[in-house]
Amino acid sequence: MKKYKIHSMYLDATTSISDLESYLNAIGFLDPKTEQIRAVEKPGEGNMNVVLRIRTDKRSFIVKQSRPFVQKYPQIVAPIERIDVEYRFYKAVTNKAIAPHIPEILTYNADNHVLLLEDLGDCKDMSYLYGERNIEASQLDQLLDIASQIHTSTPKAYPRNMELRLLNHQHIFVLPFLKENDFSLNTVQEGLQELALPYRNDEPLKKEIAKVGQQYLSEGNTLLHGDYYPGSWMAKGDHIYVIDPEFSFMGFAEFDIGVLAAHSILITMDTDCLQTIKSRYPGRLNGLLLAQVAGIELMRRLIGLAQLPLKRSIQEKKLLLELARALILDKSS
Repeated sequence: MKKYKIHSMYLDATTSISDLESYLNAIGFLDPKTEQIRAVEKPGEGNMNVVLRIRTDKRSFIVKQSRPFVQKYPQIVAPIERIDVEYRFYKAVTNKAIAPHIPEILTYNADNHVLLLEDLGDCKDMSYLYGERNIEASQLDQLLDIASQIHTSTPKAYPRNMELRLLNHQHIFVLPFLKENDFSLNTVQEGLQELALPYRNDEPLKKEIAKVGQQYLSEGNTLLHGDYYPGSWMAKGDHIYVIDPEFSFMGFAEFDIGVLAAHSILITMDTDCLQTIKSRYPGRLNGLLLAQVAGIELMRRLIGLAQLPLKRSIQEKKLLLELARALILDKSS
């Protein structure tokens, strides 16, 4: 089967089946003489990348392609090489315990920033947990075990992923805390803008957040998923898959676990989640750093651009923000 380089081939839901077949044939993945595409679907709302499910008369698989911008927010420039980081992540986590929890790589076409992955089937994004206001102990244990398997992987070399980290750094540690920005929180929920103002003027708080932000940009020795929250978790019955590791990098375990803790608190409104997670994680964690990451993630999801499908009253958000500030500033953790 002939393979050749295709330049600037952008794929999306509007790409014709014949063009998709030609492209997949060109990269040596599908021969339209023996296998035909029957349907093209969107498996979900991808935030960063174009994501398609392709069904042929023999199988189905997932196509992911990165663009030089964020798919959900085209006005935000993002490194197109992020799909290579995702590919490298899946290649790096090779231990048998994690294999059942991540999709298998089918092929990778670096020329067009396209990754073909196993179709995990009828899964659901675990963002539904925000509405249920509950995360089962068995789910938490599974997520902690998966995170631990990621963190104990030892890639010989790994991309610094600095361009995407700098973008993420802005949205986690900087933009939510600017005194003035172009994003009106009252368009999210009436009264939220006023709720955010004291934190945007809180210099001791912002100083601590900046310290953690600098550590985020520093080099670490632990492989991280980098975006370990319900939008990256997929449930099929009792089984959990973890996807979308384009933000991965070598950093500190407290980042992934602090993000997990923050979203557990957002789901349950129960601050005991943090201690439960710390005690159940099989590795050693710095309690102060873990609490600070959790607090920063809580705040940025409440008063930043990256909003969640989170239906909470203004009073509940007020309590969450007060908790977040205490987690960031309390040095006794």
